[in-house]
Amino acid sequence: MKAGFVRGKQRLFCKTCELHFTVSLPQHEEPKAARQTTIVDVARALGVAPSTVSRALNGSTDINSFTRQEILRVATEMDYRPNLLAQSLHRGETHTIGVVIPDIERPFFAGVLAGIQKVATEAGYRVMICQSNESHSTETLNVQALVASRVDGLLISHSKETTSFEHIKLQLKKGLPIVHFDRVCDEVDTAKVVQEDFEGSFALVEHLIGQGCRRIAVCAGPRELLISSARLQGYKAALEKHGIELDESLIYHSHFKKGEPLLALEKWLALDARPDGIFAVHYANAIEIMVELKKRNFQIPQEVAIVGFGDELIAELIEPSLTVFHLFPFAMGEAAASLLIDNIIHRDTFMASTQKMRGELRIRQSSLRS
Repeated sequence: MKAGFVRGKQRLFCKTCELHFTVSLPQHEEPKAARQTTIVDVARALGVAPSTVSRALNGSTDINSFTRQEILRVATEMDYRPNLLAQSLHRGETHTIGVVIPDIERPFFAGVLAGIQKVATEAGYRVMICQSNESHSTETLNVQALVASRVDGLLISHSKETTSFEHIKLQLKKGLPIVHFDRVCDEVDTAKVVQEDFEGSFALVEHLIGQGCRRIAVCAGPRELLISSARLQGYKAALEKHGIELDESLIYHSHFKKGEPLLALEKWLALDARPDGIFAVHYANAIEIMVELKKRNFQIPQEVAIVGFGDELIAELIEPSLTVFHLFPFAMGEAAASLLIDNIIHRDTFMASTQKMRGELRIRQSSLRS
């Protein structure tokens, strides 16, 4: 009778001799290509029906205990592993969440992903990550691919090109749990995790005013992006609070591309009244401007004080170190993943809400005049 496998060979047992032995394949036969062992393979090895193996592996009580033990033993010897996807689809869930981000190379989004992964793993979920590369069409394809992979829910931060949200509305109508983070959409009723975009910008600009700056330029982001709009509004509110007239010539809208901040700087330096302070809604733009000003022998912060929204190690290491509104991306990822899993588990009673993550003003040498 068959008695399992030993080093890839069929193990047999002779009841008359009470001996175990193996049978080698003829030398001319090619070994079969490696593949995952299935229930059918286990059933063939034992000479039983696949349904019997399935019931034994699933803990059914209507099988003889000796038979169950033999099935479990042979399944272990053959390195049988259940098809988790097939099981999940049978139950209508995959314990997988999808994530769509604009740019995986940016440290901020890398930090968010780390937070998402931590919470998802602890909750028993796998994570599938897609990058839109700041493209609306790619973002739409990302969403379609994740839905086709049967994710249980979706976390998304929109690209700077995204102004139409039909791809999100469609999935919401189908009942897919969706949570927005950082770059959100006001057109759909989803749970959202956002930064203190208005408050952080207000704090940075008010700090510049407190250091004696009166002509403060702003390197803003795309007009259509909600976070850019909120940060620009924070800039304007700080000026208004301190009685400083808004000068449209000091506002430059960029698309977060390398080189754009230098075009803004050229424009500002050509003005009769140059800016004495610069606020960039993205810290990398602030660093680019600072490097260029140093090349032109401007004294920072004595001639021009500079601040930026967001933070990274380079902002602290550059000379002079950059004053920033520090974000906590890991915490944002944790919050977003927790909301999504709560939405998945309690989808019938889940109430969408907006959670705002606290940031922190970190004053460094690029803006300190006293």
